[in-house]
Amino acid sequence: MSAEGLDAGVSPPIPLAVSESRKVIYRHSLPIRIMHWINVVALTLMLFSGLQIFNAHPSLYWGNRSDEGTEILALDARHDAAGNLVGVTRIGRHEFVTTGVLGVSSGKDGNPQVRGFPSWLTVPGPQWLAMGRRWHFFFAWVFVLNGLCYVGYAMATRHLQRDLWPTGADWRGIGRSIVDHLRFKHPHGEEALRYNILQRLAYLIVIFVFGVGIVLMGLAMSPRMDAVLSPMVEAVGGRQSARTIHFIIAWGFVVFVLIHLFEVLISGVFNQLRGMITGYFAISTTHVETSAPSQDTPSESAPPEERPHD
Repeated sequence: MSAEGLDAGVSPPIPLAVSESRKVIYRHSLPIRIMHWINVVALTLMLFSGLQIFNAHPSLYWGNRSDEGTEILALDARHDAAGNLVGVTRIGRHEFVTTGVLGVSSGKDGNPQVRGFPSWLTVPGPQWLAMGRRWHFFFAWVFVLNGLCYVGYAMATRHLQRDLWPTGADWRGIGRSIVDHLRFKHPHGEEALRYNILQRLAYLIVIFVFGVGIVLMGLAMSPRMDAVLSPMVEAVGGRQSARTIHFIIAWGFVVFVLIHLFEVLISGVFNQLRGMITGYFAISTTHVETSAPSQDTPSESAPPEERPHD
């Protein structure tokens, strides 16, 4: 306040109350929402059909060969002393009993069956390799085309540069962002509309590392692509290496989705779903109500004519 205001006896506004209200804004455009839900369907069916394909030979190797005894990962089965089927997962030289989930699981009749992943994780059926391959390749192309549309749209609208590419301020605040995430502390108000550095990095890795990587490794596994992608196949160590990398990236997607769903649940599932279905997202805004500036009350010694009137 200026000196003139003080000399005139005008007091500053007095806070009366602090209230919160909600403001609904249009956050996600229609193309983004459509491509998001296409990805949900495509990735889900790619995973389940991919596990069905994997069940035909539930082992992973490194290099060009798949010799017995050289498995990096194997979902196997054996009989115990009583003759019961036991599911065994081998990672290198370490074994884990995983009966009921991996290696051996219940069939439709309830009896244990030798199967890498359980039937409830495989589509379109418990043991249908040919149709599983058709489902997987169909939704793989849906995933590829949808991804290309997303990247093109994001660049054309500057969504990629504006909302996903980290700024200098983002990098400087990465420590605080990590601490906030560990404490499950989420931004509110206008700040909730902006992706933090960890979100930006996660989305960029999923799009340009996981997305591109899983497609290239899938192509590298195809014998028909050997002539075209042979330098890349050799660079990763061989076709079996490409299959292993493909498998690892697929589960990287699963981990990302689980973390994403957890964040949606703890940050307001209804509001987040509404934003991705209708485009509208609600944020909280804080209002401070104050009294109007007024003149100071004069002292009792002041003449009556100088006192303020009602």
